Amino acid sequence: MTTLRTALYAGSFDPPTNGHLDVLTGALRLFDEIVVAIGIHPGKTPLFSAEERADLVLRCVEGRGRVRVSFFSDLVIDEARRQGVSALVRGLRDATDFDYEMQMSGMNGAMAPEIATVFLPASPAVRPITATLVRQIAQMGGDVSSFVPDVVAQALKTRLGRP
Repeated sequence: MTTLRTALYAGSFDPPTNGHLDVLTGALRLFDEIVVAIGIHPGKTPLFSAEERADLVLRCVEGRGRVRVSFFSDLVIDEARRQGVSALVRGLRDATDFDYEMQMSGMNGAMAPEIATVFLPASPAVRPITATLVRQIAQMGGDVSSFVPDVVAQALKTRLGRP
């Protein structure tokens, strides 16, 4: 009997970007299955609902398989345990991300030493992309097509009432 190597990739994914997909693609090279865990934070008002974000993620990875989506509103480590994963996947864009993610990894490791954290550097072409900047550019009428998959660009146009 083979055991699947499953990892959890958590974030807000509001919206999913080419940066998210870059890290997800890298994670799929290392793991048999990836759970994309969409964080729901009651204090934040996302542009897309959690269900819409899940749909966008799944549409972005159509044909790749091995990806499923979950939702969580508590600690990521709790969601990792519920999903039965062996690792957390975290993308790194720069030294600021590295410093923050190292702190998070240390805290998560203290709470759940059985779950590893794997850092994947973003490809150079997608390093400047953040979901926050994509939302801001789209809300101001800018073209985000080089920062997000086509399905996401279309969803942004529809959500924001753009032609």
